[in-house]
Amino acid sequence: MLDTTIPPAILDALTLADASWRPHLEAGLRAMAKATPDYLPALAEDRYLPTGGRLFAAFSLPLDGVRYVLVGEGPYPREESATGVCFMDGAVGALWSATGLSKPVNRATSLRNFMKMLLVAGGQLTIDDTGGAALAPIAKASEARGMIQTLPELQDNLTGEGFLLLNASLVFRKHVAPVVDARAWLPLLRAVFAALAAQATQPTLVLWGKIAEQLDKVPETQQFPSIRAEHPYNLSFIGHQGMQQFFGPMRLLQRRAGP
Repeated sequence: MLDTTIPPAILDALTLADASWRPHLEAGLRAMAKATPDYLPALAEDRYLPTGGRLFAAFSLPLDGVRYVLVGEGPYPREESATGVCFMDGAVGALWSATGLSKPVNRATSLRNFMKMLLVAGGQLTIDDTGGAALAPIAKASEARGMIQTLPELQDNLTGEGFLLLNASLVFRKHVAPVVDARAWLPLLRAVFAALAAQATQPTLVLWGKIAEQLDKVPETQQFPSIRAEHPYNLSFIGHQGMQQFFGPMRLLQRRAGP
């Protein structure tokens, strides 16, 4: 039975998680309630992102389908952007425009740099020329070359590869430092990693940024292979050779063949 200090609104959000995850997320919530009894009740009364009951939206991928865990810092600090899924900006629809990347992509700095890194990895851009003039012909030919056109397609490609798109903190609050919320969510993340550790195949951790890197130190992740980089909001991420080598063969910007 769940701890009565876990508010109903938090429990209701579990409906977006795949059934294979729910017992592990419930165990994580119990661990959170034990570690910081006041945190979840206070959170339920507070304003936080994501809205719309999407707190556990990242866990729609079944547990046994996870091959990689991509960990970012926290939800986007805008209601329309925070989806509960790491790095997927809900304000972005189309990826391309006539002049290169679409305006919403360019506003979403991390997504913009991630796409540029993928294009460099695929040999479509060179690291010394990733500006609009170089991007425009790629965008113009993207449909004909079978490239994805929308952010949901990118998310589908990532989950199709087995990515659990997770944030170190599942919430963003304007008046709370992200590292504080991330610390409170750590017991739940440990339950998540314990569930993954019990699987036959160990996932690879992909850690972006200082907050995410802290997860490499918890006992439940010690047996996982991991790769790390600066957070993609840094321009240097575009040229990160480790990320290029890791993501390049996946060809995430190409449309997948239908069933």
